[in-house]
Amino acid sequence: MTSKTVPPKSDATAPPQQPRTWVPRLVAFITYLAGFGNIASAISPGFKHSRLHAISVRVPTEVQNLAAAATLLSGILLVLVAHALKRRKRRAWWVAVVLLVTVVVFHLVRSFRVPDHDAPMHYLGIQMVLTILLLILLVVYRDEFYALGDPYTRWRALRAFVLLAGFSFVTGMALMYWQGKRIEGDPSAWERLQHVALGLVGIEGPVRFKPHAGSTDDLVAAMLLGLGLMTALIVAYLLLRPAEPIARQSAEDDTRLRELIAKQGRRDSLAYFATHRDKSVIWSPSGKAAITYRVVSGVMLASGDPIGDPEAWPGAIKVFVEEADRHAWVVAVVGCSETGGEVWCREADLDALELGDEAICDVAAFSLEGRAMRNVRQMVNRVERQGYECQVRRLKDMPRAEVERIKTGIQAWRGASERGSFSMALGPERFGDPADGECVVATATKDGEVRALINFVPWGRDGMSLDLMVRDREAEPGLNELLIVKAVQACQGLGIIRVSLNFAVFRSALERGEKLGAGPITRMWRSVLVFFSRWYQIESLYKFNSKFQPVWVPRFVVFKNTRDIPRVGLAYAEAEGFIVPPGLPWSKKHQDERDLDVDGGPDDCPGEHDGYPAPDEQRDHEGKDCAGPPAAERAAQRAVEQRAAEQRAAEQRTLAAAAARKSGGTGESTPDVPPGRKAAND
Repeated sequence: MTSKTVPPKSDATAPPQQPRTWVPRLVAFITYLAGFGNIASAISPGFKHSRLHAISVRVPTEVQNLAAAATLLSGILLVLVAHALKRRKRRAWWVAVVLLVTVVVFHLVRSFRVPDHDAPMHYLGIQMVLTILLLILLVVYRDEFYALGDPYTRWRALRAFVLLAGFSFVTGMALMYWQGKRIEGDPSAWERLQHVALGLVGIEGPVRFKPHAGSTDDLVAAMLLGLGLMTALIVAYLLLRPAEPIARQSAEDDTRLRELIAKQGRRDSLAYFATHRDKSVIWSPSGKAAITYRVVSGVMLASGDPIGDPEAWPGAIKVFVEEADRHAWVVAVVGCSETGGEVWCREADLDALELGDEAICDVAAFSLEGRAMRNVRQMVNRVERQGYECQVRRLKDMPRAEVERIKTGIQAWRGASERGSFSMALGPERFGDPADGECVVATATKDGEVRALINFVPWGRDGMSLDLMVRDREAEPGLNELLIVKAVQACQGLGIIRVSLNFAVFRSALERGEKLGAGPITRMWRSVLVFFSRWYQIESLYKFNSKFQPVWVPRFVVFKNTRDIPRVGLAYAEAEGFIVPPGLPWSKKHQDERDLDVDGGPDDCPGEHDGYPAPDEQRDHEGKDCAGPPAAERAAQRAVEQRAAEQRAAEQRTLAAAAARKSGGTGESTPDVPPGRKAAND
């Protein structure tokens, strides 16, 4: 699967001209009812006239037990497929139809008994009516379920295993308690749990049923074994099936995107981040515009404005929306400008909400003079007195050996398993790529060793946009401020007139909420943002950016319906790395983390997100050694130097004390300075 200009041909049903929004919701709701109803009817013996314990001789007991177990499994599968039906998935429609037909057969087998016309309709009859009604809805409105399946990987097997295993244990425990009257004695919860766990793999557990309970023992065993087989078969299928490749940028896509960025990239400071290689790309029919995106949890998430000629944006947006409709994905755009948001809302009938503000510095107007810049000026002067030297160069002008040494340092400072931001950073693994030769790199060096770095990507021909900001955690605070100042001051020699710094989410709310006269809702919203700033860099980013007196440019999130906002928010958080799904033990990401944890990796020294640096004073981890395996020799050398410094300090204190005793002094000594650090000059 590669990038596309028009939707490829498929055997999927074409979307109707005016899809009925109520159909998938109603079908999903009834599917949930039917699924949970089947589960309840299978595991509970308390429904009157269900006659699970008094089956007619016309149907053997073994067949009855198998029908009950099959009803239970069908109910669980209906619950699992209901969400996919709500998303109009064609495969889910086929699965649901097959399941409903088999459920009708199971209900007929279970309710077959000697004719009794005077008996009231029992629960299984209601279930059968509900099942037939759902089957009729699916057949009549089959054209409403047209969406293709999502690209998948083997990660879905892990999620399915956790979900099905948990569901099986809960259902098994409910079955044990609902059949409690037929159990001998009063087994503990642990014994019941053991019985369920063993029953899932077909082994008889410690719980015994009463002799007069009939076939209850066989019924429970059949249901538990069915749950175990269902879990094993579904997980095995998801694990062994070939993964469908997710669309990624090809070399041709990268070349074409860079050509568009070179011509039209000045319009958007985020344009260069479209070259992030784990994004998919859709082209306009004319090829003059493109949209990069990623599919996260059923949300087709685009970032920034479309790339290329604004006159071709509507064509790219049309293809983008058509692709989303074919898969029934939710359309959303994050980080677009005001102009881009207007085009998205007009062409795709979307709505927009202000997401935050981007900090833009005008190089000609930037100065350290004045009271407003006093904090930055003092910080920069203090760090320079520590002996740091800065260099600002294009990446293409840096020696390759130096670039490789810096990449090794970045791995030690941050962790190689971290990736870039979805919308506003390429990430540490991308640094040093020869294709990014126009990037501007500012480094801070002390004693011949690089201790901090910031990387800017091109923003047209006369601008640059912050991509990466990292530093050695043993370095002094204030290096970020120093590097930003030196980079802006060097811009005139590089032909750069504007610099894009960090993006501050909900900046306007934070600013208005702290002003005099702010309303109660504004103050409450600011309090919520400040509260979450304990875990995410919300307020700290706003305050950090404000130090440089930037011009704030709003950025927007665009979405289809208001009810989609929570779903879009979760997808955006996952794409940006704020929500990280657990990794499999054999995954590359997990292996990278284990390698880095050998010498105290990122778990011991958590780092900031790419392009989102917190103030240095909040990120300084004194006394922690964050060197991973690539910096093992340097860490060992520092340990030796530290022990030597401690030994010299002890000798000096001993000599000073002896001299004081001889002279009758007090014997006071200078306080110890933490090894590897020097006292900061105010």
